[in-house]
Amino acid sequence: MLDLLQTWPTPDALRKAGQKRIAARLRKLAPKMFNRLSEQILSALNEQHVVVIGTSAAGIVLPELAGMLAGIHEARAKVLARVEALVEAHPLHPVLTSMPAVGVRTAARILTDVVGKNFPTAGHLASYAGLSPVTWRSGSSIRGDHASRRGNKALKRVLFLSAFASLKGPTCRAYYDRKRREGKRHNQALVALARRRCDTPYAMLRDGTIYQPRSAA
Repeated sequence: MLDLLQTWPTPDALRKAGQKRIAARLRKLAPKMFNRLSEQILSALNEQHVVVIGTSAAGIVLPELAGMLAGIHEARAKVLARVEALVEAHPLHPVLTSMPAVGVRTAARILTDVVGKNFPTAGHLASYAGLSPVTWRSGSSIRGDHASRRGNKALKRVLFLSAFASLKGPTCRAYYDRKRREGKRHNQALVALARRRCDTPYAMLRDGTIYQPRSAA
């Protein structure tokens, strides 16, 4: 779409280009979607009967903005490639990525925020990541356990997403389903699963061992 906006930034320019030219342009960057996208674009153009004031001026600005955004995407891809190379060169890379649902980005965040710090227990690591539940108190009132709003938010996010990805595995899915049956909402059950999964990378990093799935017993 960014490439398309740089080439034909206004509805009038898209109409003049026609579906065949649009499809040919899209085919280079979206080989699986170019026909459907070109059809949707022309269908939307045919339903547009009102000319918005300032469209021609937007046609001057949009190609520049699209080019800038495309440049940002390209720079981001280059940074991610460099980060991936650094993570893969780290001696703890095979340890961390041996755990299911731990990819390069999750490993990079763990290496950045966890390795080199002293956590006496897995609970301390979970607390640092903001995954340990806290009890809200107000005077003599106690309102139960709730998710912590403190901790390392970037680390919490990758561990949360990793827990979500781990639902494909039967063990994590069973734990998540049990939490749901206990009345927890989707996000609460995922936070609980992420907290539980903290025990595993903690032990792996502590002992320098790769992931070992739990036995049936």
